[in-house]
Amino acid sequence: MPQERSATAAARAPDLDAWDLLRALAAHAETAAAIGEPASFVFDDGELRRVAAAREGSLVRWVPAEGWHAALPASDEQQALLDLYLPICAATTAHPLTVGHLGQSLDGFIATHAGESQYVTGEENIRHLHRMRALCDAVVVGAGTVAADDPQLTTRHVSGPSPVRVVLDPTRRLADHYRVFNDDTADTLYVCSRSLAGEGETHFGRATMVAVEDSGVGIDVTEVLRLLRARGCHRIFVEGGGVTVSMFLEANLLDRLQIAIAPLIIGDGRPAIRLSPRSSLSDCHRPRYRVFRMGADVLFDCDFGADANSPSEEQPPITRVI
Repeated sequence: MPQERSATAAARAPDLDAWDLLRALAAHAETAAAIGEPASFVFDDGELRRVAAAREGSLVRWVPAEGWHAALPASDEQQALLDLYLPICAATTAHPLTVGHLGQSLDGFIATHAGESQYVTGEENIRHLHRMRALCDAVVVGAGTVAADDPQLTTRHVSGPSPVRVVLDPTRRLADHYRVFNDDTADTLYVCSRSLAGEGETHFGRATMVAVEDSGVGIDVTEVLRLLRARGCHRIFVEGGGVTVSMFLEANLLDRLQIAIAPLIIGDGRPAIRLSPRSSLSDCHRPRYRVFRMGADVLFDCDFGADANSPSEEQPPITRVI
């Protein structure tokens, strides 16, 4: 990442809308990747344009095999926002990304036993969820999340398009009265086990029905991912709940996992991550991670990339995202 910035770029930083820039970077990742070499860009009047590498005012740079790099100084208040979302914006068809997210209490629960989960985390993390939806092509939730929260899974709190909404309901426990099945805000896929789909059945409410094989412990999430990729979804956000995120993690299908920890103690309730037990700590996931502050919550952004099992030697600083 560039260590120095021109006076022109530094002067423009206070006027930068980091969210508009991030949306532009996500939209132009395929174009930048197709260049096949490092490329510099400026962001003027909401437009991202390629410029010569030495041009004054270049703000971002695309590096093959690495993705986007921003040229803001570390002291810039918007740098934390860019740092958090640049890995999402860099995903392309050739290098897709699947990100899981959970919001949990200090003691590791995402809801009470009664299913109350609104709101474990604060409004800053809720805004983060909407940003992730806007940057991704599909948002995936399980039947438990729909039953407990009746979410809309749209981008109401930020500017940007709503993604394809994907509801995993292996046992067909849901009725079709939930909001996600009854509006035209975004396309919705209702995914259930093939054995439970009626012959010729194509819709569940207004959602398109998709039947997949049963893996024995639920639907085959590998097949779900393959189907979404075939639909052109190369950024996939697995928003919850704990069972659904754990299924993707157990199948080694998550590239990143974001866990927001709220200053709340529930005592007992619905757990966050649950995986097959390991007999040794050396067999456990120990990914590289970054730490972000969201209001009162702390977000761990974990990287499950190929070389992520070697933890960083230095404790990452906590940077603020609002």
